[in-house]
Amino acid sequence: MYLGGGTPSSLEPDELSQLLSAVPGKPWLEATIEAAPCTITAEKARGWRECGINRVSLGVQSFVEREIARTGRKHTAAIVEHEVGLLRDAGITNFNIDLIAGLSGQTAASWQQSLDWIERLQPPHVSIYMLEVDDDSRLGHEVLLNGKRYGAPEIPSDDLTAEMYETAVARLKSLGIPRYEISNFARPGFESKHNLKYWRLEPYCGFGADAHSFDGARRWQNPETVEEYMASNHAAPSVAANHTEEKFFVGLRLTEGVRPNTAEWTQYDRPIRRFLDAGLLETENGTLRLTDRGVLLSNEVFQEFLTAC
Repeated sequence: MYLGGGTPSSLEPDELSQLLSAVPGKPWLEATIEAAPCTITAEKARGWRECGINRVSLGVQSFVEREIARTGRKHTAAIVEHEVGLLRDAGITNFNIDLIAGLSGQTAASWQQSLDWIERLQPPHVSIYMLEVDDDSRLGHEVLLNGKRYGAPEIPSDDLTAEMYETAVARLKSLGIPRYEISNFARPGFESKHNLKYWRLEPYCGFGADAHSFDGARRWQNPETVEEYMASNHAAPSVAANHTEEKFFVGLRLTEGVRPNTAEWTQYDRPIRRFLDAGLLETENGTLRLTDRGVLLSNEVFQEFLTAC
């Protein structure tokens, strides 16, 4: 079970308890709640545990105050450390910390500071995202126009952002937190069960506005606004899933890779050979996976498989 989108940690414990009482299967194998730093109290942490929550995903983004301020967040590294302590005191020892490489004003040195805090806090799971500037956002408009607002001139180059990501891969591996998916790293046994369902094409149900679902054969998306969702009687049109296309597009994100069948090796012979020759893919005992360089150029690899479909 996963509570995410928005800031579900803003719910009071009694509200969360009432919401989760409708969810079957307790105790859940994994029950995650997303939380923004500065929203966790000792009372909430205890309430989450009592509700059945056993995993928390913290949207930290950075431990460097100047970078944090640019994101509009209010926390400090000390606040995150305190709140991680509250989670542990409440018996929630499984938690994730999100970091973003490529934030405005970020440098190789400041990135190391954030990674130092990862070493200090010892989370069992870390997510590393490389900043993607949305052309429709305020920052995106400034970047396109070579403007100076929102820290646009201080966005690191693509090359520097890639170097930060590679630095994180090596540093986390040395801490016993290896990569198991392009953006996700975990100590053995702490991989996100929720996210693995997506990448392994297992069924899931999404509830609420704009939530997505997959039953193994078809996909559907709920209406985007709360008003539309409530008026729709929770019904949404579905589309058939393309299993072959999704197997490569989603499965190659995983470090474990994918195992194409005989027909798929034939169908994708040309792109597979091209990416093997380019050093972006590698094979071993019938498994196909991205190389370290291929991870950095994964979008180009994925697009080729989509085109081949």
